[in-house]
Amino acid sequence: MLAIPQRPRLTLTPPAGIPEDVVRQVEKELALVEELDYDGYFLTMWEIVQFCRREGILCQGRGSAANSAVCFCLGITAIDPVRMGLLFERFLSRERAEPPDIDLDIEHDRREEVIQWVYRKYGRTHAAMVANFIRFRTRSAVREIGKVLGFAETELDRLAKLLPNYGGITTDSLRQVGLDVGNQMHQQLLALVLEVQDFPRHLSIHPGGFLLGHEPIDRLVPIENGAMEARTVIQWDKEDLENLGLFKIDLLGLGALRQLHLAFDLIRGHYGRMLSMATIPADDDRTYEMIRRGDTVGVFQIESRAQMAMLPRLRPNNYYDLVIEVSIVRPGPIAGGMVHPYLRRRNGEEEVTYPHECLEPVLAKTLGVPLFQEQVMKLAVVAADYTPGEADRLRRDMAAWRSTGRIDRHRELLVTRMKQKGIAEEFALRVFDQIRGFGEYGFPESHAASFALIAYATAWVRAHYIDAFTCALLNAYPMGFYSPATIIEDARRHGVTVLPPDVAVSGWECSLEPMSRGVVAFSDDADTAVQAGANASSGGNVYAGANANSSRGGSGSFSDDVVSLPPKSAVRLGLRYVKGLGERERTAFESARAEGCFQSIEDFAQRTQLEGKALSRLAEAGAFGSFEPERRQALWKVRALHPTLGEELEVDTGRGRAGLVAAAERETARRPQFRPLTGLEEIAWDYETSSLSTRGHPLVPFRAELEAMGLPNAKTLNSGRGGARVRFAGVVINRQRPGTAGGVTFMTLEDETGFVNLVVWQPVYEQFRLEVKTSAFLGVEGKLQVESGVVHLIADRFWIPQLTTTVRSGGSRDFH
Repeated sequence: MLAIPQRPRLTLTPPAGIPEDVVRQVEKELALVEELDYDGYFLTMWEIVQFCRREGILCQGRGSAANSAVCFCLGITAIDPVRMGLLFERFLSRERAEPPDIDLDIEHDRREEVIQWVYRKYGRTHAAMVANFIRFRTRSAVREIGKVLGFAETELDRLAKLLPNYGGITTDSLRQVGLDVGNQMHQQLLALVLEVQDFPRHLSIHPGGFLLGHEPIDRLVPIENGAMEARTVIQWDKEDLENLGLFKIDLLGLGALRQLHLAFDLIRGHYGRMLSMATIPADDDRTYEMIRRGDTVGVFQIESRAQMAMLPRLRPNNYYDLVIEVSIVRPGPIAGGMVHPYLRRRNGEEEVTYPHECLEPVLAKTLGVPLFQEQVMKLAVVAADYTPGEADRLRRDMAAWRSTGRIDRHRELLVTRMKQKGIAEEFALRVFDQIRGFGEYGFPESHAASFALIAYATAWVRAHYIDAFTCALLNAYPMGFYSPATIIEDARRHGVTVLPPDVAVSGWECSLEPMSRGVVAFSDDADTAVQAGANASSGGNVYAGANANSSRGGSGSFSDDVVSLPPKSAVRLGLRYVKGLGERERTAFESARAEGCFQSIEDFAQRTQLEGKALSRLAEAGAFGSFEPERRQALWKVRALHPTLGEELEVDTGRGRAGLVAAAERETARRPQFRPLTGLEEIAWDYETSSLSTRGHPLVPFRAELEAMGLPNAKTLNSGRGGARVRFAGVVINRQRPGTAGGVTFMTLEDETGFVNLVVWQPVYEQFRLEVKTSAFLGVEGKLQVESGVVHLIADRFWIPQLTTTVRSGGSRDFH
């Protein structure tokens, strides 16, 4: 099915000077596209990309489409597949009886514009989004079945938090939340949760799949209105469409593209430099130096704990190194045992060899170690004389081998053909085992190449304009690996001044402003910094240990000679980060601000007409700091004014402001003088109202207590020697339990000086499951592991340190 039935054929006339191999590849692809009658598919994607360009929406094709020279020529993708030697048959082949698949990443805040344009362009009878079947997982099954069985909601909540999203529920889990494993009802819960695993729960919308057709699609598939406004959805999922060979496109939201767009706008507006994905300088030394140190919080694709640990080992020097970096920290290469051989060869610790000379062209750029799906397919073509179509079937069988076992049918064919070519049977069997180990976890080189472009672009912005980078990242949130609190702490460790929300100067979104406004000097003394925060009406970048960094890379603490250029502007938080404010408050605030700057709390309340709850929340967040530096005083004023405000505005909005000012004067004359908040209270109020603080890390006020307990900061710990027994306490910022890690859990704790990465083996995890899964602040004891300058703490005990008051946290970003 083609989206547009009447169209000229897709033709390209190469200009003079184009290399012959490029011309041959384009002509080969065009001939196959015409033979298979897919012209309309390519031109439809081209039209969508052109719309994005006209509207200033960043987009980039990825996945197997990056293997196509035609897609590159049409501007759908940004990777030159001929120069990179990518396999076109990975994208489209004569033997494959299905349309090609192009994934188009679009900046996530503007994806809906593109979706609605598609509806308008092709019509509701010819376009609809694809469904997705949401199935019962362990946690959702526990909550739903538990409700039916009459369990208390608090019990179910505690139990669900202890469980992984996949897998069953155990009797140990029941015991840990105080349930009786011998109780018949509890045993029934166990049995039913296991029974409904993977059952369909409800119909949802696929993240980006669109069905397009030149015939009305309701003749083929059932359609319903989506829960989201102005969306229609078919009642089939993407597997159904693939099985029937129907025409589908994927329009996917990507936060990193939105972040880049916002950063480019900030750099242009504040520094007068025009930048785009195409004009960012390539091979920048400062950028790669920052990357090699693992100093990559907020950098697309290379910011995770595992990537940060890999970067100092792989030490990328160029774009293709980044392609490998993006791919190598994936279950495929890890499960296939390919990571360590590649690193040893790269570091000169092992000779680069090839089992047969015919494989050198296939494996040369990855030092004889297959890392990508395309290499596995080429290996089968070269060493076992597979046709491109057979190689594609191999790829599909690899992807489905866990559920179908079809990969085993290739064993005899591969081994026999390789032997006929003079390759030893031992090597042939080893190749097959490696292919099976690669399984569904292989990462396409074309996909990695597309992502590496965005990774480099975000890294370059971070290295050269970290203020704009931070501001854009906060405005593009939610995205990425870290919470806003962690993003802000990392920015401040790099010298960025972060200022609190203030209705007199903030917008709804975060913004940049001159460094001279409301900046408080750094201090290496925690008490001085916290006291300064209590006394500074701006609540600016007060930060103990701002330069407390480690000489080691990849461990979360970075050396004193920070690679990124010093920031030139301060980041001012927007009102979007004040809890309890939504679109209604945003509209009221922006409409009133358009009439002129606010002059006082009374002026703000009168012009915005916000409810008392919203005004109180702003006062608690310190957002009236320009008018009333003390938050308790501001809160008193707001609460005293609000009843009068409601009466005055209801009776006569024309005289409301005068009445409000008079009421304010009466209340001010008799209001009490509150004690100023302490530094600890300032931080606590910040976290209560925003889940972050611009006044310091939540552990700064507790540093003396922690040191008295013998608990060092992250800087000190990361400078320790391998094998040393250590203890540490920090805020949990993320947890990971990959399916291919054999039950190992990875965690990252943070304090004011950086990160500490933990490795928690399965027995330790089971022993301390409750603390590890649910605690926001943890103490940990274990042994330091130092390899290639990368530090991990191998945990063997956890506890919750008892401090004078509760430690606040911005929350953990958990991935399972």
